[in-house]
Amino acid sequence: MAFHVEGLVAIVVFYLAILAVGIWAAWKTKNTSSEGDRSEAIIVGGRDIGLLVGGFTMTATWVGGGYINGTAEAVYVPDYGLAWAQAPIGYALSLVLGGLFFAKPMRSKGYVTMLDPFQQLYGKRMGGLLFIPALMGEMFWAAAIFSALGATISVIIDINVNISVIISALIATMYTLVGGLYSVAYTDVVQLFCIFLGLWISVPFAMSHPAVTDIGITAVHHVYQAPWLGSINSLDIYTWLDNFFLLTLGGIPWQAYFQRVLSSSSATYAQVLSFLAAFGCLVMAIPAVMIGAIGASTAWNQTEYGVPDPKSKKEADMILPIVLQYLCPVYISFFGLGAVSAAVMSSADSSILSASSMFARNIYQLSFRQNASDREIVWVIRITVLLFGASATAMALLASSVYGLWYLSSDLVYIIIFPQLLCVLFIKGTNTYGAIAGYLFGLVLRITGGEPYLYLQPLIFYPGWYQDDNNLYIQRFPFKTLAMLTSFFTNVIVSYLAKYLFESGTLPPKLDFLDAVVARYSREHMDKATLVKSDNIVLNELAPVNPRHSLSLSSTFTNKEAFNYVDSSPELSNTEDN
Repeated sequence: MAFHVEGLVAIVVFYLAILAVGIWAAWKTKNTSSEGDRSEAIIVGGRDIGLLVGGFTMTATWVGGGYINGTAEAVYVPDYGLAWAQAPIGYALSLVLGGLFFAKPMRSKGYVTMLDPFQQLYGKRMGGLLFIPALMGEMFWAAAIFSALGATISVIIDINVNISVIISALIATMYTLVGGLYSVAYTDVVQLFCIFLGLWISVPFAMSHPAVTDIGITAVHHVYQAPWLGSINSLDIYTWLDNFFLLTLGGIPWQAYFQRVLSSSSATYAQVLSFLAAFGCLVMAIPAVMIGAIGASTAWNQTEYGVPDPKSKKEADMILPIVLQYLCPVYISFFGLGAVSAAVMSSADSSILSASSMFARNIYQLSFRQNASDREIVWVIRITVLLFGASATAMALLASSVYGLWYLSSDLVYIIIFPQLLCVLFIKGTNTYGAIAGYLFGLVLRITGGEPYLYLQPLIFYPGWYQDDNNLYIQRFPFKTLAMLTSFFTNVIVSYLAKYLFESGTLPPKLDFLDAVVARYSREHMDKATLVKSDNIVLNELAPVNPRHSLSLSSTFTNKEAFNYVDSSPELSNTEDN
């Protein structure tokens, strides 16, 4: 394949435009935020992100390279089809559920990162433990999409994969470094527009290629392969449900999502942003679905791609760039390349900033340097943006199974962080003992279930397991959801058991070594007061209270404050609490 100078020029122009927007946003941040609030401006954009920019950046965060390429791949692969393209519906529902139940409590409390409520209730140790799966999810996701971008660019303009990965990572890291969330948000607006325009321009040209059969016919009839609508085998229904719940519920507890929620100018805006992004995810999936359908409707022996077809060459994961390259005119494929590049960068920058924000805020500042100056925190964020960006790039270049690592880490987010988030926001009385027990139980059940992508064999064989052609054990049982539910109920049960044992006097107070029950308002807990700005502190959460032994069932297990808040300014909230 010939080297395309035009394609290289197009991608350079696109990258320079993105970098210019990012630098402009950084300049705007510097001129609109006071020097003392610089770190908060980087992490949550000064909490003044409007509906338009907020809706674009939240949508672009989910509509990444994995989302676009993965949706097209699922539709194209004969054994899956549209029935298994769960990401569009799953992520859209996760945003709806996040807006309905999680956005308002988090934004109303004035938190800065997703880990703040965990450290406020469970302490610094638990915050550090939860940082591990959160960091793994963000880093492996960034590495996976960098890897996909390198392969995509190499397909279309035939340049070295490593060079394209490094340049893309440098651009995304650079504007994230100088502007924080403002740069990420404003570049997301441009990137989302490029994704929409680039993919929709490509679809008509690809559909009109002589080798492509009407996708309406191939949707229900076997032409070149099984119909692309796909089907769900009765034996696979539990696997389908397990993956669907993972996408829907596991798509909520990500710092990249809550960073947008917490940057909103009000709790109501945070909800609206979630709903707008849910709609945006569905709309942006349509051209990806159509490109996957086009791939399944193409006689590849009639194109320059030749035989065998992409799935036989094990290139099904690259069906989107292959369609752009071989079924569209050259100049149109360059527009599509810009779309894929934009999709990757819009997700990668969010992941890098999310990981850096959590480290600087929850690990460095709140665990080790509570008296750190704002300037110091800003420098920690900048240094970690560089480190995490370099780490994601190195993994993209060196790791052979980045997607397998991301699958495992995203499972951990679903199994460990999601039930903890439910408990910390909505279940009254959970404590550090329950949180640690739930963490460990969920982790053990997930690891022992195995991971075919990483060739990790299971230790627990659930009903319905089978061995595939590669001698890998596949679990049909929804063991991931089982692990999540086990983690949740373990947290609740152990928390209330510890509470009963200490408050009844069965265990002496000196054994409360985590300061979680009888010593809850010790020095450790007072450290947590720094989690929220003084004008946002809810006083009844921090003042000592006497333990109550006679509580009704509903009041014992339900945190009614999570549902009975008023969407108002922090000052009004303080007036009500006092």
